[in-house]
Amino acid sequence: MEHVTAKEEPSATLMYRVERPIFNEGHIDSELLHRKKRTPKSCRRRIAEQFCCSSGKAKSVALSFLPIITWLPSYPLKKYLFGDIVSGISTGVMQLPQGLAYAMLAAVPPVFGLYSSFYPVLLYTFFGTSRHISVGTFAVISLMIGGVAVREAPDSMFAVNGTNTSQIVNFEARDARRVEVVVALTTLVGIIQFVLGLLRFGFLAIYLTEPLVRGFTTAAAVHVSVSQLKYLLGVHTARFNGPLSVLHSLDAVFRNIASTNVATLIIGLVCSVFLYAVKDLNERFKKKLPIPIPGEIIVVIVSTGISYGMTMSENYGVKVVGEIPTGLLPPKIPDFSVLPNLFTDAIAIAVVGFSIAISLAKTFALKHGYSVDGNQELIALGLCNFLSSFFHTFVVTASMSRSLVQESTGGHTQIAGFLASILVLLVVVAIGFVFQPLPTTVLAAIIMVNLLGMFKQIRDIPALWRTSKIELAIWLVSFFASVLLGLDYGLVVAMGFAIFTVIYRTQRPKNVILGQIQDTGLYFDIDEYEEAQECSGIKIFQSNTSIYFANSDLYVSALKAKTGVDPAQLLSARKSQLKYAKRETRGKKSVNHGSPSKKNAVVLLDMELGVTHEVVSGENEQMDVYTNGQMTETHTESESEDDYFLQRLTPIHFIILDFTPVNFIDSVGAKTMKSVIKEFATVDVKVVLAGCSRSLISDLRTLQFFSDPVTSDLIFPTIHDAVLHCQHWKDILTCPEIL
Repeated sequence: MEHVTAKEEPSATLMYRVERPIFNEGHIDSELLHRKKRTPKSCRRRIAEQFCCSSGKAKSVALSFLPIITWLPSYPLKKYLFGDIVSGISTGVMQLPQGLAYAMLAAVPPVFGLYSSFYPVLLYTFFGTSRHISVGTFAVISLMIGGVAVREAPDSMFAVNGTNTSQIVNFEARDARRVEVVVALTTLVGIIQFVLGLLRFGFLAIYLTEPLVRGFTTAAAVHVSVSQLKYLLGVHTARFNGPLSVLHSLDAVFRNIASTNVATLIIGLVCSVFLYAVKDLNERFKKKLPIPIPGEIIVVIVSTGISYGMTMSENYGVKVVGEIPTGLLPPKIPDFSVLPNLFTDAIAIAVVGFSIAISLAKTFALKHGYSVDGNQELIALGLCNFLSSFFHTFVVTASMSRSLVQESTGGHTQIAGFLASILVLLVVVAIGFVFQPLPTTVLAAIIMVNLLGMFKQIRDIPALWRTSKIELAIWLVSFFASVLLGLDYGLVVAMGFAIFTVIYRTQRPKNVILGQIQDTGLYFDIDEYEEAQECSGIKIFQSNTSIYFANSDLYVSALKAKTGVDPAQLLSARKSQLKYAKRETRGKKSVNHGSPSKKNAVVLLDMELGVTHEVVSGENEQMDVYTNGQMTETHTESESEDDYFLQRLTPIHFIILDFTPVNFIDSVGAKTMKSVIKEFATVDVKVVLAGCSRSLISDLRTLQFFSDPVTSDLIFPTIHDAVLHCQHWKDILTCPEIL
C-alpha cells in the first residue's frame, strides 16, 4: 500500500514521504494495473466513421477550410476597422514596388509581380489562418523561380540567327516563354502544397530547423544581391544558374565593369542611401510614428517622375521597366508540357515557401495569443498559388518586411491584406502605365536594401558558437552549400546534413554512471556531483539515447567501458590463469617429488580499470579471493584449481540499466539487450532494467523480449525500486543466513 503525505515544516519545506512495496513489471502488470476493456473497431466501421456525413461534421469542415467564416461575422468594426485600413494602405503601398522588383528576380516582366501581389493576397484572406502575415512576392522564392525560368528558357534559345554565339536575342519571345514556365511551375507548387495539406503534412516544416532556414535565407540574400549588381551598375551580362552561379555572375560583372552606366549607378546609389536612411528612421522612431515612412513608394514615384521628365532612357541609356499593360489579363490554362522538368524544383519551392510562411505565422500568433493551423496554411498557400496561376502569377509566400509593417501599423485581421490587394488592383487597372519610365536600378536598390535584415542573420554565428556547435554547423553548411551549389542543391545538402546530425547525436550520447544522493531516491552522475555515491556492488548505467540498429553495439561498448565489467575479458582471464595455476602446480609437484604443499592465489581486481590475476605458490601461505564481494579465508591444497577459479571475478553483483531516456527500441536493440543480460550472467552479474515507459514495455512485449531467461521481473518502474531489490538480493548472496 502506498502512503503519500505532504507536511509543511517550520522552515516552509514541503516533505514527501512514500512507503510502498518494491514493484517490478511482473507485479505491476498482474496486480497493480488493469487495462481498460475496449472493443476493437472493424476496418469497415472505421472507414464508415471517417467518411460519414453529418451537419456537425460538415460545419466543422467548412469552418476549417474557410477560416474567414469563424471571425468575419463577429468582426468588431469600431475596434479593428481603422487599424486594418491604415495597415492595408501601408502594406499595399509597400507591395507595389516590391512586386515590380521581385518580378525581375523571377525573370519575368515587372507587371507579373503586380498580378502576384493581387490574386494570391485576395485568396489568402478567405483561406488563411494567420491574421498578420502579408502574402505576396518574396525575394528568396522569386530568385528560386528565376533560376528555373532561366534554365528552361535561356537566352541562347532565342538568338535571332539561331546560333549560340549570337548576341542578338528575341527578348519578347524569351519573356513569353519564361512566363509560361513560371506559371506552370506555380501551378505545380500549388498542387503539391494543397495535396500535402490534405494529407496533414503540416509538420513538414519541422525538418527545416531554424539554423537551416536562417543559413539558407542568408545565402539566398547573397544570390539576390549578386544578381542585382548588373542592374545597379547598368551593365549587360547573362544570368547564370546552377552550381557556382554566384562566382560566374561576379566574374561577368567585373569583366564588364568598364561599361558601367554612370547615370544608372548614381540613381541606384542615391536611392539605396535614401531607403537605408528611411528604414533606420522607421526603426528608431517606430513607437512615435503612427505609420512607417513609405520610403519605397516615395523612391518609385520620385525616380519615375525624374526619369520621365529627363527622358533618361533615351538621353542617358538608363534601362527602365518598359511597357506595363493596363488592366488584367484574361485567365489562361498553363502549359502542362513542361511539368516533368519542374517537379523537383516545385517540391523545393513548395517546402521553402511553406516553411517561411508558417514560421512567420507562428511568430505573430504567439505574440498576439491565437493559434494557426499548419495543415490549413498548406492548403491556403496551395490554393493561392494554384488558382492564381491561371491569372499569370508566380509563386508567393509570406514576406517578412511587409508582415512586420502590416502588424506594426495596427493590422488586426486579413482585412488589411484584402485592402492592400485592392490598392494593387487599382494601380494595375488604372495607372499601371505610369511606372513604365521607372529605372530598373531603383528596383535593384529596393531589393538590396530589403535584404539587410537577412544579412544581419550572420550575427547568429557567434551566438550559436556559444550555445550549440552542432546547430552552428547546420547554419554554416546550409549557407555555404546554398551559396556555392545553388539554392536547390544547397537546400538538399542542408536537409541531408541536418538529418545526419540527428543520427550523429544518437551515435554520440552521454553515458554516465549514476550514484545515489544519501537518504533520497534520487540518482545523479557520480562524475559531476560530489553528493552522488555509488551503491556497493551495484552499477547504474544511463545513456541518453534510444536503442536501435545503428547504435546498439555502441551502447553495449559504452556499458562495458563505464561499468568496468567485460564478461569476455573476465572469462578469458579466468581460463588463462587456471591454465597457469595448473602448470605451476605440476612444476611444484615435480620439484618437491610429490611432497604436500600449499597452493594459493591472489586475485587482484580493479573494478573500474579491469581485472588482473596473480597466482602465488608457497607453503602455508594464505590466499584471498572475492566470494560474492567478500574476502574469503585460507584455501588449502585440498581445494582444486577448478574450485578456486569458480570464485567471483568481480565485486559487481548487479547492473541497472536506466531506460528513462529511451524512447524506442527496435528488434536489433531488443536482441542486443537480451544478449547483454545472458552475457553478464556468465560472470554472475545480473542485469535489470529501470524506468521503462509503458509504450517501451509494450514494444518489448511485441518484440518477444520476455522469454527465458529474461522475464518481466527484471523490469522496475524506478531506479530506486531496482536498487532496493538488488541490495536485498546482494545481502542474501553474501549472507545466506538472512534467509
